[in-house]
Amino acid sequence: MEEMKKRNLELISCRIRKTALETVQAAGSGHIGGSFSIAEILSVLYFDRMNVDPEKPDKADRDRFVISKGHCSPSVYSALALKGFFPVEHLKTFRRLTSDLSGHVEMHVPGVDMSTGSLGQGLSIALGMALYGTCRKYGNYVYCVMGDGEIQEGQVWEAAMAAGFYHADNLVAVVDNNKLQLDGPLEEVMSPYPIGDKFKAFGWNVLEVDGHDVEQLSDALKLAADVKGKPTVIVADTVKGKGVSVFENQVRFHGGHPTREEFEIAYLELNHKIAELEG
Repeated sequence: MEEMKKRNLELISCRIRKTALETVQAAGSGHIGGSFSIAEILSVLYFDRMNVDPEKPDKADRDRFVISKGHCSPSVYSALALKGFFPVEHLKTFRRLTSDLSGHVEMHVPGVDMSTGSLGQGLSIALGMALYGTCRKYGNYVYCVMGDGEIQEGQVWEAAMAAGFYHADNLVAVVDNNKLQLDGPLEEVMSPYPIGDKFKAFGWNVLEVDGHDVEQLSDALKLAADVKGKPTVIVADTVKGKGVSVFENQVRFHGGHPTREEFEIAYLELNHKIAELEG
């Protein structure tokens, strides 16, 4: 990857985090930890790989995106706004009673392909979209981002089995493996490891990457597009709350709201990183 392109994707990742932080702070609630761990994933998908057009958000042959961990809406909405699907200023209405930007993503928001929030359902929905796209000969891809805690749900593995059986090679799943969930470390709650081996057993192509390395993510998504006859899962090794010292690896920021002091620390750190990348 060209250095300029890499730096731009890293910059977008930081802007997604900063915008998500401002969104949560304005609302007084929201899921910071998981939103921050998927910033690079969203940056590479929306600004490098996916065939989407804010001017034609409903075009039939567009790539689809399903955020199965729908509570991470702050970063998804931020990515959509930065991409141009709606004004960034609209994020100030997040979680207000009269706003369309609820705590979980909803498909009446421009750029959102499916309402999600009940964990474990996204992969089934994404598979249906992928099979439909194949039947219609759209030549598109469907991307589904799941939480690592979410894959404790049985429906995920039913969908994984079906995707392998139907050779859904236009389906790409990304597991945000940040190793923490609401109740604590995954290995203490109910371990899903080894994740890759489980998907392989259902006939998937498996790739493992550093989920905060935009170059590795981009390369993996390119490799996924070249695989024929089977779906691909990218197991992305991430850090919950990535990018801010007081958020990283802290369970309480699964859904916890930062204090004023924590917000100021986060804001300064993100602004510093943005200035560094812009310079």
